[in-house]
Amino acid sequence: MPRGRLAVTLMSSAIAPVKPSSTTGPKEVELILVKEQNGVQFTSSTLVSPSGQTHPSGEERETWGKKIDFLLSVIGFAVDLANVWRFPYLCYKNGGGAFLVPYLFFMVIAGMPLFYMELALGQYNREGAAGVWKICPIFKGVGFTVILISLYVGFYYNVIIAWALFYLFSSFTSELPWIHCNNTWNSPNCSDLNDTLLNDTHKATPALEYFERGVLHLHESTGIDDLGLPRWQLTACLAVVIVVLYFSLWKGVKTSGKVVWITATMPYVVLTVLLLRGVTLPGAMDGIKAYLSVDFLRLCDAQVWIEAATQICFSLGVGFGVLIAFSSYNKFSNNCYRDAIITSSINSLTSFFSGFVIFSFLGYMSQKHNVALDKVATDGPGLVFIIYPEAIATLPGSSVWAVIFFIMLLTLGIDSAMGGMESVITGLIDEFKCLHKHRELFTLFIVVSTFLISLICVTNGGIYVFTLLDHFAAGTSILFGVLIEAIGIAWFYGVDRFSDDIEEMIGQRPGLYWRLCWKFVSPCFLLFMVVISFATFNPPKYGSYYFPTWATMVGWCLSISSMIMVPLYAIYKFCSLPGSFCDKLAYAITPETEHHLVERGEVRQFTLQHWLVV
Repeated sequence: MPRGRLAVTLMSSAIAPVKPSSTTGPKEVELILVKEQNGVQFTSSTLVSPSGQTHPSGEERETWGKKIDFLLSVIGFAVDLANVWRFPYLCYKNGGGAFLVPYLFFMVIAGMPLFYMELALGQYNREGAAGVWKICPIFKGVGFTVILISLYVGFYYNVIIAWALFYLFSSFTSELPWIHCNNTWNSPNCSDLNDTLLNDTHKATPALEYFERGVLHLHESTGIDDLGLPRWQLTACLAVVIVVLYFSLWKGVKTSGKVVWITATMPYVVLTVLLLRGVTLPGAMDGIKAYLSVDFLRLCDAQVWIEAATQICFSLGVGFGVLIAFSSYNKFSNNCYRDAIITSSINSLTSFFSGFVIFSFLGYMSQKHNVALDKVATDGPGLVFIIYPEAIATLPGSSVWAVIFFIMLLTLGIDSAMGGMESVITGLIDEFKCLHKHRELFTLFIVVSTFLISLICVTNGGIYVFTLLDHFAAGTSILFGVLIEAIGIAWFYGVDRFSDDIEEMIGQRPGLYWRLCWKFVSPCFLLFMVVISFATFNPPKYGSYYFPTWATMVGWCLSISSMIMVPLYAIYKFCSLPGSFCDKLAYAITPETEHHLVERGEVRQFTLQHWLVV
């Protein structure tokens, strides 16, 4: 029947609860629509539940295809290259097994609470890192801070994956190119692996020269002010990485959720295989013993506690906006509390497990060259692109082991890079709704822009730019971002209100422990870390090269450019609101859904109870 001929004279609706109102958690309601036409009533009813894909506000949003897609995505993002090249070395350097005491302490009081907080924040508000701040509009600037940080990290993190891809291609030979010194890129200082040269600071291993001269061509640059043109081989590898990222992200979580089935699980398979091979090598047990040796006297050193706290801050991936973005695609009633415990625990266990793999090979290298373990133990890119390839090169079937190892590095890097990109894409698409219909084009714009800027890191002197970005892009700025985020949620929005939101989702209110951590412990911990990061700042350097003052200033400008979004947006928001000073402040710190209460003078944040309640 044509719509114009429907003469509806009466339309009413009623909502009747199916479950008693005393029950906790998401409730089903029955929506009854009654229409009267020509004296005849037509009734239809529908069961509506917020437990599916729809927020109580009625807003629909794409969700993960399966729950495991979300868990693998979070694990894949949090478990990255730093789990392999950073944690084991810190554990060895700071008292072995004794290092686990401060590490686990900070994990419990800060790491897990902040991880849980971000998952719950994204899942309830179903928005990216900027959009979630409709709960306290004046803090939206911190959303743009974390989006910018994720973008900056992408400029150099993708380059690490490109290096791994270059090494992977180079491993498909009968003899690995970093075994001997008879290559075109080698210098007179190069000495073959068979020589005991680690005690000689004037000699270089083939693996070191392959990385710095064969891959990076660092010898063709005199410093950061002499970069040169991009190397075509690394540019091609970087382009492959960008293409993989684009086709993993262009359709949203429906595609990325499938990619992580490979990228998040493959590292565990490879780590296990490498461990089984590593423990059979001579000297492996000495390396593992050194890794686990307990020196409780090291706990008296404040630096050990600082490094444990720093590792917690960066290893879980809090503050990049990724956890918020990923959880925003969950079903509303998903148990984010259980997810936080599972994924953060897996991340820490992976770090600990990877230490056995790394130190079994380092122990082998120590014995083979007849030098102390601290001569071969290192962290950072030098571990996975110099020391470990050098160890693999001495094994029978070295090419096969090299292929396996660099496939692991690729998968470790890809899903972490996907997470960072998704944070940027989701954060901006949710903030600027006009981009929703053009996700594929916007994703293409982001990845191509990232590729073009990353080209500066694959020049002859690109490692200097890489080091500068690594030093400043996500250091103090990310600690600052998480601190503002914790203050905004626990103090301005209110830890009691936040707990109500979680109870509405999972039917269980967070315990007193979590509420105390959110309101007091975690903010104090983060404030301490921000102060420490300033107090212990050291200018960046690469090997024996010290960066000029202007380069350090550029790095600080990069760091400040993300942090300054917090005050800039707060000033903009405050000035754009109507009314007197008190009215502006009330609107700025009150959730957007409660602005009608401000008009009636009912502002929770203007009461003492709001600030005292836990």
